Amino acid sequence: MRVLPAIDLLDGKAVRLHQGRYEDATVYDDDPVSVATRFRATVDAMHVVDLEGAKAGTPVQRERVRAIVEAFAPGMVQVGGGVRSREALEAYLALGAKRVVLGTAAVKNPELVRELARAYPGVVVLAVDAKNGFVATDGWTETSTITAIDLVRALSDVPIGAVLYTDVARDGTGTGPNIEATRALAEASPFPVIASGGVGTLAHLTALARIANVESAVVGRALYDGSLTLADAVAAAT
Repeated sequence: MRVLPAIDLLDGKAVRLHQGRYEDATVYDDDPVSVATRFRATVDAMHVVDLEGAKAGTPVQRERVRAIVEAFAPGMVQVGGGVRSREALEAYLALGAKRVVLGTAAVKNPELVRELARAYPGVVVLAVDAKNGFVATDGWTETSTITAIDLVRALSDVPIGAVLYTDVARDGTGTGPNIEATRALAEASPFPVIASGGVGTLAHLTALARIANVESAVVGRALYDGSLTLADAVAAAT
């Protein structure tokens, strides 16, 4: 299993939210580009989220993303946040992103996701952000009536690259990922799963690595607060 260190962007800074709450953001670094450079010394793939874009419905931090991609090159950067049109996805690809995350669009405009997945096989990452089992949208500020598993099944006919599963209640807490829900989704998904939300210890990563069909785990707060080193995280996930 691969470890994807995360940079969440807010006001141009690297932050972490607690359980998806924008009013509960901790700023960890004013220079996310330098963070990307540090990550690149250990891994060849990472995850970036434009939090303002996710809430606004359109990418906001394009220039920061561009600088991060350039600093991380030639590694693979996966980017999300406010991607709800073909133009937004193609703009991120033009910046050098290798995979692009769509979440809200999958609920509100599933035909767009199908179109983009067919046009760019393996590039689209389907974000399934769950609150009590139901998919959250609009930067986690709204909750839909569709379950995580049903959303993945509804899009199983197109070449999506991966499913990014986040239990919002665990995100930024360090209390551990939702292992059972992750396993259930991984078993139901025809696509590889990226686990996200709650990783705080090496044991959490080891537990995720034991789940079949989980290709990667996103790690954020634990790297910033010193609970984990990236090198140790990678070793635990192997």
